[in-house]
Amino acid sequence: MHKNLARAAALAAALLSPFHTPAQTPPLKVGFVYVSPVGEAGWSYQHDLGRREMERALGARVKTTVVEAVAEGADSERVMRDLAAQGHQLIFATSFGYLEPALRVAAEFPNVKFEHAGGYKTAANLNTYNARYYEARYLAGWLAGKTSKSGIAGYVAGFPVPEVVQGINAFAIGMREANPKAQLRVLWLNAWFDPAREREAAQTLINQGADVLTNHSGSPAVPQAAQAAFKDKGVRVIAYQSDMKAFAPDAQLAAVTHHWGGHYTRVAQSVLDGRWKAQPVWAGMKEGLVQLSAVDTSLPKELRAQLEARRQAVVAGKLRPFSGRLVDNTGTERLARGTLDDAAIATMNWLAAGVVGSLPGQ
Repeated sequence: MHKNLARAAALAAALLSPFHTPAQTPPLKVGFVYVSPVGEAGWSYQHDLGRREMERALGARVKTTVVEAVAEGADSERVMRDLAAQGHQLIFATSFGYLEPALRVAAEFPNVKFEHAGGYKTAANLNTYNARYYEARYLAGWLAGKTSKSGIAGYVAGFPVPEVVQGINAFAIGMREANPKAQLRVLWLNAWFDPAREREAAQTLINQGADVLTNHSGSPAVPQAAQAAFKDKGVRVIAYQSDMKAFAPDAQLAAVTHHWGGHYTRVAQSVLDGRWKAQPVWAGMKEGLVQLSAVDTSLPKELRAQLEARRQAVVAGKLRPFSGRLVDNTGTERLARGTLDDAAIATMNWLAAGVVGSLPGQ
């Protein structure tokens, strides 16, 4: 009896001691894999902004690791396997071509949660997430149609995956609503990040008469090309992924921007709470994952008001870019009336009327 009381007293004294530190739950280790350098703008930069926002929101409950400039394929598989082996419990794979490698690593580490940006396959511990970029692309196209003097816009595109095709078509549809005779010229890179080739493609499009540029590639090269041609040719740009005002201070009309912080915070919190599930996410302007940002305030007030009215209609679900009669650039009818469903949008493999060019391999 006395011995038990003595032990209890000793334990209580230890707990009250200023040198006693209660056991703390270790932070959730979260890995991020980027296809390009983080840099100061672009695809990976926006994902990294999201990571930083998650860190601020969750504080000591998370600890993140970043691996940048990871090529799709074997390199990405090795990196993700290393992150999993090092105890990362949540891994964000942020490029389209990471999907198959991520699926293989997920099968090896069933207790690790994987989140893949884009893609069409899931597993018990691998989820996909994506944004409806095409919603803001439609607005960007409408703005291009209203501001282009030549009626020609240029689009520097990465790979012909559905996400890129959606953006091209939404841009063309919006542009033709503003100017029924408008053309959208497309050049394909077959790369996500290649500043020299991005710049070369932009210059080629300018030489073909484009006075508004946009892109689906990972560097500021296209905005920089527009800025270089602004004074002599009046070329403007609608930036993609990030606000590129720093790279095109005179040329930028607006920017289609990505915002991942809220999503990353929600996903990490769900893992911490033990309620994570593989439920694909495809959200848009309403949810804040994509926006048309940094609209040039020197544009006419009436034009900006019309653009804002369209933006609000998209957010409210009253305006859907892929609605009404849709015809491709060969004259084939793709939709007679109504609205394309998500399955048709997610597998889009045709180019809209007004697009000059074709999909590689077709």
